[in-house]
Amino acid sequence: MGAAVIDRDAVAAIRAERIDWRFKALPAGTFGSTLGEVADAGLDLFGDDFAGPLVVLDAEALEHNLTTMAAWCARRGVALAPHGKTTMAPQLFARQLDLGAWGITAANTSQVRVYRAFGVRRVLLANQLVDPAGLRWLAAELDRDPGFEFSCWVDSTASVARMTEVLGQLSPTRPVDVHVELGAPGGRTGARDAATALAVADAVLASPVLRLTGVAGYEGALAHDASPQARAAVDGYLESLRALVRELAGRGAFDGVEQVVVTAGGSAYFDQVATALTTPWPDGLPVLPLLRSGAYVTHDDGFYRGISPFGRTDGEQPFRSALRAWAQVTSHPQEDLALLTIGKRDASFDEGLPEPQLLRTRHGVVSPLRDARISALNDQHAFLSLPPGGGVEVGDWIGLGLSHPCTVFDKWQLLPVVSGTRVVDLVRTYF
Repeated sequence: MGAAVIDRDAVAAIRAERIDWRFKALPAGTFGSTLGEVADAGLDLFGDDFAGPLVVLDAEALEHNLTTMAAWCARRGVALAPHGKTTMAPQLFARQLDLGAWGITAANTSQVRVYRAFGVRRVLLANQLVDPAGLRWLAAELDRDPGFEFSCWVDSTASVARMTEVLGQLSPTRPVDVHVELGAPGGRTGARDAATALAVADAVLASPVLRLTGVAGYEGALAHDASPQARAAVDGYLESLRALVRELAGRGAFDGVEQVVVTAGGSAYFDQVATALTTPWPDGLPVLPLLRSGAYVTHDDGFYRGISPFGRTDGEQPFRSALRAWAQVTSHPQEDLALLTIGKRDASFDEGLPEPQLLRTRHGVVSPLRDARISALNDQHAFLSLPPGGGVEVGDWIGLGLSHPCTVFDKWQLLPVVSGTRVVDLVRTYF
């Protein structure tokens, strides 16, 4: 397999796009300028007319997370195909690939199309693909570009039949690579037991338009905390994944396959996944152990802070939260309540509400904000519950930590990257 690449010219061209009213929070004075011009202008978040609320990326924390994960994977002997759905930001994809990422993971056809618009050569679709329109587009893309490497999941004989039916009508120049997905009762997708998974593999081997190249799974649906019970459930699942690989190999299912991809690993238990996937395999079985973690890019101040291996494991450099929201106090109707200009359309709320961390007065004095919490979010308001005495005034700014980055990026087409309060870059997203 060739090296994972991205079209650098297409990524560089992002900086030529002109800023206008479509990009919320950007200063009106930047309208008409290119992203590159604004990124290089050194604007200040609080001195150059940014319109709150806004969400920013911390440049130092972002780079720390990217390099830390890349180095950790290299030490552990695992490849990384980070899940691009977290950010949908080709500029960040390019940096991940620079640091050695094997490819980029997608969740649906629309995301794959974005990746291909920026020339991502190796794409792993961590899902089933049975939609005829998506399959027709994929077949045409594979025919158009011999260097495009693609694979997806299958978890039932029905999914194999649907893919075979559509692709068989197109006479593709090469088969579509697929991995049998093993699930678990109560989990998400995936064959619920080994017998079903083996039947799916047999169906793939009988298909003239598919090629079996690996086994896939997702442990994150089986546990939601770092308790011993949760970690034991993950380990048990990973052993069943290994057993399936060994059984398929023993049946000759991977004969002639240059590299057998065995992949799992969200952003919560990837240390356990790495251990399971790098435990020795049968002699002669060319396994590529592959993680798909995505949220590590920014980490968070909520869900992943409490469950990520790099939030709880001694001996590793912890990830740092690289996301921060800033929202202004616009109403203070009660001593114990203030309303902020941020809501569900601006910040994540599915895995924890924003966390008040900093108070920046309207005079520019910054201090920790203690004993305050966000008690609720509306579409465009946050309810800031305050201790006796309040401590905030109308016009002040509140710096908020955010949980679950996967549901933050989709709310922003353009994110300032900052060093302190100074903008050093702009990241464009494509949801």
